[in-house]
Amino acid sequence: MSSKSRGAGPDWIAYTGGMTLPVSPSLSLDQLLAKYDIAGPRYTSYPTAPHFSTEWDRAALREDFLADNRPGSRPLSLYFHLPFCERKCWFCGCTTVISRDHSIADDYLEDLEREMDLIALHVDSQRSVVQIHLGGGTPTFLSPEQLARLGKAIKQRFRLSSRLEFSVEIDPRHASEEHIRVLREIGCNRASLGVQDFNPKVQQAVNRIQPRQMTESVLAHLRANGFDSINMDLIYGLPEQTPNSFVETLLDVIALRPDRLAIFSYAHVPSIKPAQRIFDRRRNLPPVQSKLRMQTLAVERLVWAGYACIGMDHFALETDELVRARGNGSLQRNFQGYTTHAGASLYAFGMSAISQTAGAYRQNYKDLGLYRTALRQGQLPIEKVRLLSSDDTRRAYIIQRIMCDNELVFDELSRHLGISFEDCFKSELLSLEEFYADGLIERTAHGFSVTPLGRLLVRVIAMKFDRYLLSGQGTYSKVI
Repeated sequence: MSSKSRGAGPDWIAYTGGMTLPVSPSLSLDQLLAKYDIAGPRYTSYPTAPHFSTEWDRAALREDFLADNRPGSRPLSLYFHLPFCERKCWFCGCTTVISRDHSIADDYLEDLEREMDLIALHVDSQRSVVQIHLGGGTPTFLSPEQLARLGKAIKQRFRLSSRLEFSVEIDPRHASEEHIRVLREIGCNRASLGVQDFNPKVQQAVNRIQPRQMTESVLAHLRANGFDSINMDLIYGLPEQTPNSFVETLLDVIALRPDRLAIFSYAHVPSIKPAQRIFDRRRNLPPVQSKLRMQTLAVERLVWAGYACIGMDHFALETDELVRARGNGSLQRNFQGYTTHAGASLYAFGMSAISQTAGAYRQNYKDLGLYRTALRQGQLPIEKVRLLSSDDTRRAYIIQRIMCDNELVFDELSRHLGISFEDCFKSELLSLEEFYADGLIERTAHGFSVTPLGRLLVRVIAMKFDRYLLSGQGTYSKVI
């Protein structure tokens, strides 16, 4: 891989004082927004979830399980979807169950234990678990006792690596000192705090009241309990946000010095998430020009504060392992965002959870009742499957490299994929000409690299290698 991106520093957008947007050589900003403010996948998988099917070959899936558990198989990454929240955040796109009755988590823990037992019938017990992630919903909706039960259940069923990376998503509104102490006791060493925005007006608009002091308190408890790495999630493009107000949140967050930051673009898909319709009724979403400025401001402020840009929407301190992974070419993107664990099979548990092996994706039922019924009948609660063709696997790798490396090196792709990349993807490469003209990519001696402007629109570039977009299947958020 060329040294241009692999060894490059974090300053991938040049600023000359004040906030400056990268400029296209052929389009004005308004023309650029008009042309590229389109809907597209975030590519946490390829093919993307709309292309998973409820009609799938059980024998073929069984063969995939066997192939994934042959001697010398890859290590394991485990994901547990804990869907419960007390209140609905109106921007949220996750699969959730809203309830104030915390006892409902007891039945759900029984479900997870049943699912782990069923998976254990198919998985080699000697495989090492190198990564665990508790996601939501709100994992800290569970009581400390319930979290301890989950931790014990995992340890009883899997062989955990001595170098395990164990992360948990935390809602600071529902995280006591006891929660944090128990999470550390069960092995958690990484935490991700949902912040979104510190501005009270924005918090009111999205139905998520979370004073800054609350987040600071939880952060202090995490550090006192020895968590190795702390991430914070922010969202730009929320109702009532302005570039100036978002900068204030950025500066507040930078002062707290988390190890990592995820700066997500708000995904407005009211046809899928009805709660988001309130924003259309109130007409309080920022215009696309403001949203692009917020994205650029995030890069500017974080780079100046010593954070490196990781892929599309993640940032990390220069000492973080994500930065090392970006430098040596091992950075990967999956359902949890950017990760360093490229060689692990993902086994996911809970309603709507998506598992990934080298040969297939499989998604559990999104409906809690259907998920639970399948388990109580002794069946894996799989609703949808995508068995991967050789073309799927090749395109997934190409899209990964665009999203993670911001470049394609043609000879390296040919060697890795066992094909002539330029011959097999001739039409896709020809379709990139408009991106060269608009300043999104530039030719290199070995292929092409994504420019500073193009990194703001990297999803659009990756879309050129997605053969399924022509079908029109799936509803996606805007790329800006």
